[in-house]
Amino acid sequence: VTKKEKERERDKKRESFHHQKRRETHSNVAAESLVLVVVGYRVRGLKMSSAAHFSNERVFRGFLVWFCSWGLLSLTCAAGRLSVSSQNLEVHKHLKRLNKPAVKSIQSPDGDIIDCVHISKQPAFGHPFLKDHKIQMNPSTTPDLLFGDNKVSEKPKERTNPVTQLWHQTGACSSGTIPVRRTKKEDVLRASSAKRYGKKKHRTVPLPRSADPDLANQSGHQHAIAYVEGGKFYGAKATINVWEPKVQSSNEFSLSQLWILGGAFGQDLNSIEAGWQVSPDLYGDNNTRLFTYWTSDAYQATGCYNLLCSGFIQINSQIAMGASISPVSGFHNPQYDISITIWKDPKEGHWWMQFGDGYVLGYWPSFLFSYLAESASIVEWGGEVVNMEEEGHHTTTQMGSGQFPDAGFSKASYFRNIQVVDSSNNLKEPKGLNTFTEKSNCYDVEVGKNGDWGHYFYYGGPGRNPNCQ
Repeated sequence: VTKKEKERERDKKRESFHHQKRRETHSNVAAESLVLVVVGYRVRGLKMSSAAHFSNERVFRGFLVWFCSWGLLSLTCAAGRLSVSSQNLEVHKHLKRLNKPAVKSIQSPDGDIIDCVHISKQPAFGHPFLKDHKIQMNPSTTPDLLFGDNKVSEKPKERTNPVTQLWHQTGACSSGTIPVRRTKKEDVLRASSAKRYGKKKHRTVPLPRSADPDLANQSGHQHAIAYVEGGKFYGAKATINVWEPKVQSSNEFSLSQLWILGGAFGQDLNSIEAGWQVSPDLYGDNNTRLFTYWTSDAYQATGCYNLLCSGFIQINSQIAMGASISPVSGFHNPQYDISITIWKDPKEGHWWMQFGDGYVLGYWPSFLFSYLAESASIVEWGGEVVNMEEEGHHTTTQMGSGQFPDAGFSKASYFRNIQVVDSSNNLKEPKGLNTFTEKSNCYDVEVGKNGDWGHYFYYGGPGRNPNCQ
């Protein structure tokens, strides 16, 4: 091979190399042109020096990083907008399911709107098993009070007063309708999701038989209760002192109630509950409100507060579930209490609820439950709070009046005239009444018995204090 032939071969390789580089440059310049047009510039010409190419490549890479970041941000924003839109749609559908057309609407002084809804249009009938349900307008019978040793006075010597609901000051619902507290968009948005709105978290029932105290505290709920177990119970009754305890955080609550329980403290617990509560997260304020609750699977998928799902069938036109109770008791001031009775209709099998002496509110159909379809195995009365332990300290959320039981009448909160319903549909005193509290230095309970109040107990406490940190 001659020297000239070697040089020609070398020139061909060099030309081939530069041709490949020019093709790469053309591609890069085209991409840069497109990018720079977007930001207001345009690169003209395709022949560039290697230094110019390096500079443009750096610009392009920098812009590409910016563009990708902007694109991801845009996608994130778009996804966020879609998420918000989806959430709004879900909330709108949920509100439509809960807020039925009203015959009449009443503005309550506390800001609530009470809708008078035709009894046949109430939320309960959204349940597939209730589509053709014939409403039972009265229980077949009510529990009878046993006389003799079990007789208790319904009018104790200590001066107490009945209560009403705030919305009564501005209106009333007519016969054939029921009062339903209107659910607002902001109510649902306070919940973790529309699906979880109106539902308790798992493990909110006190576990008095638990061998491991830490197990009972895992849920963040604390209790001070009296209870009976080991038999068959067909209902319970109590008169509950009404207060307005202070709640530290919006995601905490304080309540006083009775529990009708069947099954084990596991995945299949059946529970019917009623009483009063202060729950900023559920209602958006710190008012004391009448409430009910039910579940047939330990608070997992079934059940809800009040009328916030299909289940409880209301027949009463005067009392609204979830509405504010007024007035409430004061320290060294007049005391107000509410009487609640829950019992199983021996004929139809439904679980009925009565408020006071004259308001039969409605019933939970027996098919909602498994264990409670027959009877209850445990009855509990008492207080419950949520303790979120913010910043590592016990909550200052009060239970009851916020006073310990030894403060006594007009200072501490009480349950009086505690009774259970037996298999003959008779009210009788509870046998073997026990007490339970997770932390007695925070909230405590003390039982007693006398001729006026029958079986009773004082309960409650302030939460965080020098002995409860």
